[in-house]
Amino acid sequence: MFRSEKPLSDPLLLAAAGAGIAVLATGAAIWQRRRQATAPADAPIATDAPHWTLEKTSSRALFGKSVLINRPRAQLYAAWIPERFPEFMENVVAVDDLGDDVSRWTIKAPAGREVTLVNRISERDENASIYWQSTPESDVANSGEVRFTEAPAGRGTYVSLILAYDPPAGKVGRLAAKLLQREPEVQARRDLHRFKQLMETGEVTSNASPSARPSEDATQPHI
Repeated sequence: MFRSEKPLSDPLLLAAAGAGIAVLATGAAIWQRRRQATAPADAPIATDAPHWTLEKTSSRALFGKSVLINRPRAQLYAAWIPERFPEFMENVVAVDDLGDDVSRWTIKAPAGREVTLVNRISERDENASIYWQSTPESDVANSGEVRFTEAPAGRGTYVSLILAYDPPAGKVGRLAAKLLQREPEVQARRDLHRFKQLMETGEVTSNASPSARPSEDATQPHI
């Protein structure tokens, strides 16, 4: 159990509309960083975030996924750049570098439509974590964090994500809701597995079942 503390101000839980895009609420980021300060390196990634990260709307959700990859964390950190997302994120059609750590992500939506996210990398901890959040130009407000943690006994690196979403009102919100109905936890797991394949073998195969249960070593929840 984790202690739930009321923040100094109401947290803004930002939304994300792309299945497989790592998104993190600002409130959840605060919670995760508090937890990281006291939790052991191999503690399970939690899906029981304090209620204040989700309050004021029933449509919000927060969960985490992690994958163990047999590569050094410096190599994985260097590979996790927006321009490479289309290589392993199935619903990311294209990413354009706009400069100043800002990129535009084109996300495949139902019925041949697209959702555009414009995000800025706002924080980096070299070889450890990357944090980003959306700009006002984004169709859907979103934020995200990815972490790279060395696994015990030289077994590789845990790549951990926290996902959160809250579709807005209107047409874009309806498209986002349809995307999120495609079980974002499953899609996140698929995209992490694809990243693992890309890093370990240099290519991504397309024969993985979206409903297949991950192996213990492949996607154990860790932070």
